[in-house]
Amino acid sequence: MTHPIPFARMNGLGNEILVADLRGTAARIAPQAARALASQPETHFDQIMAIHDPVTPGTFAYVRIVNSDGTEAGACGNGTRCVVQALAAETGRRDFVFETRAGLLEAREREDGLLTVDMGTPRFDWRAIPLAEEFADTRAIELQIGPIDAPILHSPSVASMGNPHAIFWVKDDVWSYQLDRFGPILENHPLFPDRANISIARVTSDRSLDLRTWERGAGLTKACGSAACAAAVSAARTGRTGRAVAVSVPAGGELLIDWRADDHVLMTGPAEWEWSGTLDPATGAFSRDEAPAEALA
Repeated sequence: MTHPIPFARMNGLGNEILVADLRGTAARIAPQAARALASQPETHFDQIMAIHDPVTPGTFAYVRIVNSDGTEAGACGNGTRCVVQALAAETGRRDFVFETRAGLLEAREREDGLLTVDMGTPRFDWRAIPLAEEFADTRAIELQIGPIDAPILHSPSVASMGNPHAIFWVKDDVWSYQLDRFGPILENHPLFPDRANISIARVTSDRSLDLRTWERGAGLTKACGSAACAAAVSAARTGRTGRAVAVSVPAGGELLIDWRADDHVLMTGPAEWEWSGTLDPATGAFSRDEAPAEALA
């Protein structure tokens, strides 16, 4: 029998996040519990950030990232900011090191309330993304959707930020494309053995771009932090922008992405607490707290 665990409904620029505290337990969020939570309007989410006891010495916690379809992800920048905000409110500390399936993440709460996550280094080699076939240059690969002689989307940049991303560059409004139609096809394209996050990006200046994302395992999302990072580094890598850009997302906010000289990608943005409660990690049954809270404990 499992016991209810504390959780918080939060968002990172509209990216719907559940932060679940499993520290001190051996429980895990079961795939069926994730799908049950995602199916209800009150707890619908893009990712669950499940906080576990640390595995590696020197880290604060191990964070498992669960998509709304019950599968696991390697990275979620917006969700990591939510975790930082929740744990900063609980502990009073500002700096954290988390371990995820994709490696270690350093994150901190700034004095101005914004949150910065070191998303690590991007990977561009076709084997590391991964792709199912070799491409010597991943700045633009052979992939398109639509008629051969008049493709709707084509030649995406591909990269890994702990999870695979394909970014299609367009010159017109990112909202003019049926991403809800193309996203599932491209996410599951045979070229991506681990599936992929699919984004449409438009450069608006040498320091800014607009972005829409179909998120692997979650679908259309109002924001995707790792996609913002992948788009920013791909824009710089292809000469479209500089290495520091503001990425506008559908929720109406911006993520500040800085691809530093040491190759690390820093992502800065807000997080918002909505409400808290408890949930059963095995079934997804939940209850809301009567009194508002802004910390997990």
